[in-house]
This record gives sequence, C-alpha cells and structure tokens, in this order.
Amino acid sequence: MQTARTGRGVAAATSVAALAATALTAAAPVAAPHTLAVPAVVGHTLAHRVSSPLSDAQCQAKWQINCYTPLQYRTAYDLNALYRKGVTGKGRTIVIVDSYGSPTVQHDLDVYSRQFGLPSTKVKVVKWGHVPAFDPKNSDMTGWAGETTLDVEMAHAVAPAAKIVVVETAVSETEGTTGLPEMMNAEKYMIDHGVGDVISQSFGATENTFPGFAKGDFSSIKKLRYAFQDANRKHVTVLAASGDGGATDLQADGKTYYKKRVNSWPSSDPLVTSVGGTQLHLDDKGNRVKPDSAYNDYGSGGGGQSHVFTRPSFQNGVKKVVGTRRGTPDISMSAAVDGGAWIYSSFDPTATGWDVSGGTSEATPLFAGIVALADQAAGHRLGNIQKRLYDLSSYRSKLTGIVDVNDGTDNSYQGVTGYKAVNGYDLATGVGTVDALRFVPALVKQKP
Repeated sequence: MQTARTGRGVAAATSVAALAATALTAAAPVAAPHTLAVPAVVGHTLAHRVSSPLSDAQCQAKWQINCYTPLQYRTAYDLNALYRKGVTGKGRTIVIVDSYGSPTVQHDLDVYSRQFGLPSTKVKVVKWGHVPAFDPKNSDMTGWAGETTLDVEMAHAVAPAAKIVVVETAVSETEGTTGLPEMMNAEKYMIDHGVGDVISQSFGATENTFPGFAKGDFSSIKKLRYAFQDANRKHVTVLAASGDGGATDLQADGKTYYKKRVNSWPSSDPLVTSVGGTQLHLDDKGNRVKPDSAYNDYGSGGGGQSHVFTRPSFQNGVKKVVGTRRGTPDISMSAAVDGGAWIYSSFDPTATGWDVSGGTSEATPLFAGIVALADQAAGHRLGNIQKRLYDLSSYRSKLTGIVDVNDGTDNSYQGVTGYKAVNGYDLATGVGTVDALRFVPALVKQKP
C-alpha cells in the first residue's frame, strides 16, 4: 500500500488502489487457470511528488494522516540502544524478491539515507531470468518498482549495516501459476548458494485462486514450497506479508473481494513467518502517545485461518484461537497509511520525490531488519523462528520484547468481519509487535 504519485483520481484510489491487498490475483482462461502474485504497493494520490518529507503536523493539515520518518521508527521500536551496542545488522544479508525491480534503487536509497542522516549501503541486484528493460510507462513495472523501493528503504531503516540483495524476476506465464515458480526458483538459488540470512516477501496470492482449490486439491500450492523447505534445512528465515485485505482478499479478477474469510500464500505457509500490520501513534520524537492498534485504514492487516494448511505444532499453544488450521499473522509491525513511512523514489522521471507508504509490504521488510539484527547478535542465522516466537509469547513477560496489541481494534474489511486485537495471540496482529532492545536478545537466547 502506498500513498503515492500515480495520477489516479481520489475515487479510483479509494475503490481500487487504496483498498488493494498484498495478495492480488488476475483473471485467467478457464482452460488454464493462473494465479498471479503482484506487489502490495499501489498508487494513492495523497502525497504527490513531495520535494522533501513534511512534518507530522503538516501531514495532518494537508492529508489528515500521520507520516513518520525512520528516526521516529527507531525510537518507537527501541532500536537506538541496540545501535549503540554495535548491533546494526553488520555481516548479515537481507534478500528482497520483487519482479522487475527498480532501476534507481541504489540512487534512491542513497537519497533516503542522506535525508535522515543514515549511512547508506550497497544494494546488490541479481536479475533472475530475462528481466525486460524497465519502462516507466508500464504500470506493472512501476508498481513493482515502488514495492522494491519500499522494501529496500524499510529494511535499511532498521538494519542500516546489513547487506541488501534485490532479486529481480521476470514475470512469465506458466501452466498453473504466474510468476510464483520464478520467484521460488530464484529464492532456492539464493539459499543454495548461501546468499542471504533472511528473505523478505511482500507479495502473495489468495489461496482460493490456486488451481484445484475448489476441489480440495492443494497440490498447486504445495508444489511451490520447495524454496521454503530448502530455507528451513539451511537455517534461512523466510518472511511474508499477511496481506492488506483484512480477513478477506481478492478474487481471480484482481478487483473483487471474496465475501467470506480467506487467506493468502505464502503468508499462510507454516514454514514462513507471517507479518501483519499495526497502526503506530507517535509524537514527533517517535514516542508512543497511545498503544498500537490493528492496521485498518486504507487497507487492513491480513489475518485468519488457512484453508490449505493445518495447525502447525508451534501454534498448539494458541489452538483455542486458530482451531485446527494454520493461523496468520505471526507478528506485526507498522503498516497503516495513517502513520505511514516516508519513501523516496525516482524510477518514474515524471514523478520523482517523496511518498508516504504503508501496508504489510512495509511491515515485512521492517521485521526483516529485526531478524538481521538478531542474526548478528547471535553470530549465526536463527533460521525458522516460529517456535522461538510462540514460546517467547507464552511467557507473557515484558522481558521477551514481545508487545501485545490488545486495544480491541479489528481487521474487518470490505464487509467481511475480521478479528479483534485482544490479549494474547489473535488473528489481527498475531503475538503482537516488538520492543527490539528486549526482543532481539530474547529471540537469540530462546531455544529453537
């Protein structure tokens, strides 16, 4: 989700772009069903080519939203004390997978870093397959470029010394699914060649849109799990955005929402840590003026029960909530557009400048940065963190750094009733969010 510069009208932005989800799907011929994963970042016209970031008060006056800098996030998530201890993500690598990528990602990160007084870092770009030349007039490409920009700048904001590898894939249609096999092949290659400690995925597709789903045949999803199985064996942490459609998500036409509760893959995969969304309420320095809420404004944090995967053992302690199914999300970070992050991009020469971005596509790279910090603190990859995460949550102690989100807000969306943020684990925000100063060492110490 992005408060961005696309030239779409406000009405269109509200009905389509601002209400879009991480898992978008495209219509396909009946004879050969296709599932298309597209980026969560979509245009919204509140912030249009802003020459420099505005203050929160200016955002409130101009667009009636809060807008935050990485410096405010660092205070909100208690990161500064970790930095002073030298825990900055140094020696760790975050892999970000996006189709097409952005031709200006390094330049944009440099501008972003300079604006906020952060050290920049080298972004390594890996092209997977025959990635076409970037065309700023192609809306698919600019959508993915916006996603790439958001992913890189958010990961860097949290783990400033971590290396970042952007894997650009060329979306191609194959029998069964579109784009996803390419992404999974790229991820497996990175894992097999020792590239990356944590993989951040800000994309997905509604489980119901995969071939065979209606008949109870989930093989089209399960055949795509090989990259995650590989990551699990080689101790690489895999994250995925839980989606921006609340308890529902988009149908195969990419525009219409299901009128019932659904879930999305890869977020729903038990081998993946599903990252949901919160709304931060901060002052100018980044201190909370009230507790976090469930993300629910121009989109809503994805969450609910998977229809494909049964409850994994790490969720046995929350079986009263998830029942017999895999529940998402697992944990949450900032995602609301009202409280979104300033992002700089120049991939579209007609719309260079600063935007305010949100969505679980923001939350996921933020948490990828947290994992990179933990990997550095541990001196090795933590790999699949699911059991550690739920064990820490079960202690119900502030010393774990897990902060419960329990203010009663919910992720209802598009007329589909969602779930409330209540005490303990819930299907709106998972186990909650984090206080990094406590969470990072607690995650390291917790037995896998």
